[in-house]
Amino acid sequence: MTEQAPCFHSLAFREIPTPDYADVCLAVLPEGASTDPAEWAERLFSLKSMPRWVAGALGLRQALVPLIGVPKAPKDTFKVSEQSGEEALIFVRDKHLDFAAAVGVDSVGRLIRVTTAVVLKGWRGKLYFSVVRPVHPIVVNSILKKATHSKPAPS
Repeated sequence: MTEQAPCFHSLAFREIPTPDYADVCLAVLPEGASTDPAEWAERLFSLKSMPRWVAGALGLRQALVPLIGVPKAPKDTFKVSEQSGEEALIFVRDKHLDFAAAVGVDSVGRLIRVTTAVVLKGWRGKLYFSVVRPVHPIVVNSILKKATHSKPAPS
């Protein structure tokens, strides 16, 4: 039996080929919207364009994580680290986890996709992600919904 190559490719899985957690969230790309994945990644992960409750949750995260020895996220945590083809990658290596989010734009199928892959490191990563795991797809889908149903936030 020959080994079959994966049929789903993503920069997220190139960075984290064997994740402890992974998900893919999709939304319909609005008519006339940009098909630049880096532009979408910056828009999706900008605090200015996130739903208020998501921005509030991230603020709460910043206040609470030092209590378990996890550093606060720097302001540029969600900056695009690479773009290749139809995807832009945000990759963060930290002491408690590695996080990859690839934002892909399918201009033919008119879809935008956020692929997330996470590797947990030690008890801090497991504890931190035990809180994040149940809400992660809800957060990403909320961000996608707001971004695809509103005009771009001013830069």
